[in-house]
Amino acid sequence: MAKTIFITGAGSGLGRGAALGLAKEGHRVIATTELTSQKTDLMREAEDKGLEMEVFKLDITNPRDQEQIAKYDFDVFVANAAINEGGPLAEVPMDRFRALFEVNVFATLETAQIAAKKLVEKRSGKIIFMSSMAGISATPYVGPYTATKHAVEGIAQTMKSELEEFGVKVATINPGAFETGFNKRSGEEIWKWFDDEKNFTRREDIEEQQEGLKDQFDPEDMIKKMIEIIPAETHKFRTVYPEETEKQLKETQKERWEMEI
Repeated sequence: MAKTIFITGAGSGLGRGAALGLAKEGHRVIATTELTSQKTDLMREAEDKGLEMEVFKLDITNPRDQEQIAKYDFDVFVANAAINEGGPLAEVPMDRFRALFEVNVFATLETAQIAAKKLVEKRSGKIIFMSSMAGISATPYVGPYTATKHAVEGIAQTMKSELEEFGVKVATINPGAFETGFNKRSGEEIWKWFDDEKNFTRREDIEEQQEGLKDQFDPEDMIKKMIEIIPAETHKFRTVYPEETEKQLKETQKERWEMEI
């Protein structure tokens, strides 16, 4: 059954791929982008592929842009928009840390609240938070992003319980490390403020962690999983993909209970 799906942050990466794929499957997609240039580019690709899709600019941190959400009727709201930045937590500049929370937590919840009110009125629908494997794990030098996604996990789990009586479902999708450029761009941001003479964290330790980003998964696989899960009537509350990442995270959670200092 075709659904009307509203997705934020569809200007690039997994969100863009899922928006196009869902439209191809016959769903009515309302895709929003942070920038006007992304809107133009996405509209052009949709037109080239013969897909019908409504696209408009929506910066989730802009109150006027947020108001646009309430003008639409939809079955599924996908809170996908996010930014990524790393760095050692003991030294990361707090303005960078606050910036991540502003987008990934505060603005994400604000948009989800607008969606929740609309779906509660209908007594049906679903909100999906695009979380991350970082919402469950804790990797050195990925702390700022990790902290925001841990917050998203708490928000999603709580909202799930609170909205059930109104017929509204809440879930998360937690991708592993996929080669979209999102993770690599976050690593580059560190070097804008890191200073070997001022910071005690060793540069080589950060660089070693970033080396792991050279072998990431094919994003097309994650996009296919998103296209499957987003419109589905029933599925797990948390969808971690790929399966090897799910297995890894379950082991990590088990180890945390035995961890000592």
